[in-house]
Amino acid sequence: MPRSFVTISIDGKTVPAAEGTTVLEAALENDIYIPHLCHHPDLEPAAVCRLCMVEIDNRDAQLACRTTVAQGMVVSTCHPEIDRNRRIALELLVADHQGDCLTCASNNNCQLQDAAAYLGVDTSHLGRLRKTNDACPIDDSNPFFRHDPNKCVLCGVCIRTCDELQGVGAIDFIGRGYDTKVGTFDHQPLADSRCESCGECVARCPVGALSPKQVGKPIREVETICPYCGVGCSIALGARGQDIVSSKGVDHGPANHGRLCVKGRFGQGFVNHPKRLTSPLIRKEGRLVESTWQEALDLVAEKFARHKGEEFATIASAKCTNEENYLLQKFTRVVMATHTIDHCARL
Repeated sequence: MPRSFVTISIDGKTVPAAEGTTVLEAALENDIYIPHLCHHPDLEPAAVCRLCMVEIDNRDAQLACRTTVAQGMVVSTCHPEIDRNRRIALELLVADHQGDCLTCASNNNCQLQDAAAYLGVDTSHLGRLRKTNDACPIDDSNPFFRHDPNKCVLCGVCIRTCDELQGVGAIDFIGRGYDTKVGTFDHQPLADSRCESCGECVARCPVGALSPKQVGKPIREVETICPYCGVGCSIALGARGQDIVSSKGVDHGPANHGRLCVKGRFGQGFVNHPKRLTSPLIRKEGRLVESTWQEALDLVAEKFARHKGEEFATIASAKCTNEENYLLQKFTRVVMATHTIDHCARL
């Protein structure tokens, strides 16, 4: 069904906006930056960070992430009073934030950095705002990513991702006041909680509070299909030279819409593993020796020809696509002349 559009004005620029979208979404779609931390297009608006305040139709400040566009709306993202309120809110966040940006996995890819650069945080205020430096312990229990609460801005994006998108609910806000942080039930390590290690929270964290353990900036990205199962998730593999250093979901992927499981996001290291088999092995005189693909296929065909009918059985795999499994059962029934076929997904 075609979408209806309205026309609004943002900082004197006339832009189209789809009906039902928010002012923040309309601005970002038209390359107009409004500071934000708690917004993510996959999640419902939460209005937690209070940085996306704008002036609409010369009225009081409103939150752009909660305000729906309307025909003829006039939006101003720059106003002295609004910038002052934004700066105060941001300084309160930065005051409690661990500022080792150069060693942070999210350096140059951090929404807090973007907002601070845009608003011009006054560092002279931070000394009187900073609380006592009682560093929270880093949760390093998960094998794929770490949780550093000292870098958390309590935007809740990770919590909403785990709840709204994954339906797991492994994390939530715990504690009160200055002691509030993101954690698991009964303060368990992530590895002992109901966390499934899918990494969706890591992919959406606007700062460095959730970061992968193996960090590498790719030189190029290649879109492909995840090799682990028959779902067919679209992934973008980041490569540096001949090594894969990152994996992320592709938003326009029809099977996964940008989301991945733990294997698709963190399990691509086998490609460059030194023990990975890159050629077939044939047992000769009790030892497995390398061979060519043609030799291996000829051997398989020869052995298949000896065992037809009830001497032959097939076990299909969920790692194959539906089409491949269809061909496998067709091969078993027609060529090998048996109905003895099973599939691991039956269990």
